[in-house]
Amino acid sequence: MSQHRRLTGPLVIATHNPGKLAEMRELLSPYGIEAQSAGELGLAEPDETGTTFDANARIKALAAMKATGLAAFADDSGLAVDALNGDPGIYSARWAGPDKDFRFAMNRIQTLLIEKGAKAPEQRRCHFVAALCLAWPDGHLEEFEGRVDGVAVWPPRGDAGFGYDPLFLPDGHNRTFGQMSALEKHGLPPHGMGLSHRARAFVMLADACLR
Repeated sequence: MSQHRRLTGPLVIATHNPGKLAEMRELLSPYGIEAQSAGELGLAEPDETGTTFDANARIKALAAMKATGLAAFADDSGLAVDALNGDPGIYSARWAGPDKDFRFAMNRIQTLLIEKGAKAPEQRRCHFVAALCLAWPDGHLEEFEGRVDGVAVWPPRGDAGFGYDPLFLPDGHNRTFGQMSALEKHGLPPHGMGLSHRARAFVMLADACLR
């Protein structure tokens, strides 16, 4: 890894996902970084052809950077269920279909787990992964990855957060991500615990590029 570079000035957040955008804006706001999203700028969504979270984050960041000439920040994240060989993994969003119906996607996970006889918590282990990429116009890249482990519960609990949050019970907690406030889930110290996969990756990014 080359020398870390400090991020200053305007930034494009390479996402069209309102929930993800809200989290990223909350994470960036203490640093005074002015950011617009790819969705707000009307940028096309690139084809995510990577086979890893890191590769897809890089594809999105580079596409937004090339389209705007500005530094771009992208995340690729998803839920990996051990008993399903890591699925849905990088296909987490695609499992929700074109209508982004995550209730449908959670039902699919539950159906597959029941088919495998996975009813006990130890048979339903899973983890969230978030890969973050910062891309500068001169081609400099910074990449970070965060992970949080837990159990896939059923039925889903809570209507906070987005995506698979109501299904995911993080280790050491008795409430799902869907039952936690934004501050509890991804608030950074000293106010929050930096619990989520995205928050854990962002702490690394902030230490390297924002402080």
